Amino acid sequence: MNAPVNFDNLEVGYDVPALPGMDEADIQTPCLVLDLDALERNIKKMGDYAKAHGMRHRVHGKMHKSVDVAKLQESLGGAVGVCCQKVSEAEVFARGGIKDVLVSNQVRDLAKIDRLARLPKLGARTIVCVDDIANVADLSAGATKHGTQIECFVEIDCGAGRCGVTTSEAVVKIAQAIDAAEGLKFTGIQAYQGAMQHIDSYEGRKEKLDIAIAQVTEAVEALKAAGLEPELVSGGGTGSYYFESNSGVFNELQCGSYAFMDADYGRILDKDGNRIDQGEWENAFFILTQVMSHAKSDKAIVDAGLKAQSVDSGLPFIFGRTDVEYVKCSDEHGVVADPDGVLKVGEKLKLVPGHCDPTANVHDWYVGVRGGKVETLWPVSARGKAY
Repeated sequence: MNAPVNFDNLEVGYDVPALPGMDEADIQTPCLVLDLDALERNIKKMGDYAKAHGMRHRVHGKMHKSVDVAKLQESLGGAVGVCCQKVSEAEVFARGGIKDVLVSNQVRDLAKIDRLARLPKLGARTIVCVDDIANVADLSAGATKHGTQIECFVEIDCGAGRCGVTTSEAVVKIAQAIDAAEGLKFTGIQAYQGAMQHIDSYEGRKEKLDIAIAQVTEAVEALKAAGLEPELVSGGGTGSYYFESNSGVFNELQCGSYAFMDADYGRILDKDGNRIDQGEWENAFFILTQVMSHAKSDKAIVDAGLKAQSVDSGLPFIFGRTDVEYVKCSDEHGVVADPDGVLKVGEKLKLVPGHCDPTANVHDWYVGVRGGKVETLWPVSARGKAY
């Protein structure tokens, strides 16, 4: 799954948007471009932070869906493994050589449980989230059938309002059922507060995390009292990792978007009131697009529309430019306001997408660029793996 790409018979434009050694100016559009220098700085910075705070960092694979990026996060940032949201994602990362895989979601379908139970045979430590005691018997049956072990996190709903239980009593009951089940191991707690990650103010995010941390601390104490001290208490995202890492209860982070940095995350503020993409993290992930028409004097039309990105978190912004603005898109076209008529047909622009995760999922390749040259091409390994 992560075999080196053989570029010998690949044609630029038909098979791939670029090839290693090409000038950046010759990359076909629209496509995803990674600034490798910025990406590596982001990865190393988070890795250094986690190490300095005694935290494990399990990167979020759903963000980039790339075995190559995950391996860079391991080698350069000391990441311990990945989070995945679907079994199919987990299969891609395990087959690609990632040795510690958490499905940070519930797996209830019996066919999916069967596939999950086979992941350890690929050499991957396999962990899944549980929020219903009825799920335990099915997971146990799957692991027993294949002679493997599935580790389990009990998931706490600490404010996201999605999956997870809300009381310490429920956490303990599920943990006890896991501990007693053949083929399963109770490993810890999943406590990711997703609802607050994009709150603009630092204090607003802290207020939500203070509540979550108190809830998780209570659950951990209840587990200890039951003789089930968790090995891992996992959570934290790009908008909150500093709270979890200083909580005294979490010991594993699950940050994802920090490595790429999109427009929606970029606008949130740090403790000093600055945007986090203007000091804390760098934009490393772009949609490269090209002006294809300028028939109207005050607007340019580019080739990156809805099919090249996700706009669920808003429109992209044009990186490094204040004189033009991406204002609208349809299937195959993007409209750029150009009041002074400065853009030319054929000119290329870098767009910072509103939301990196679903944008990555509609592309086949990352084009890695350094110093104006294409250095590498990485497949979006788990693209479309939604089952």
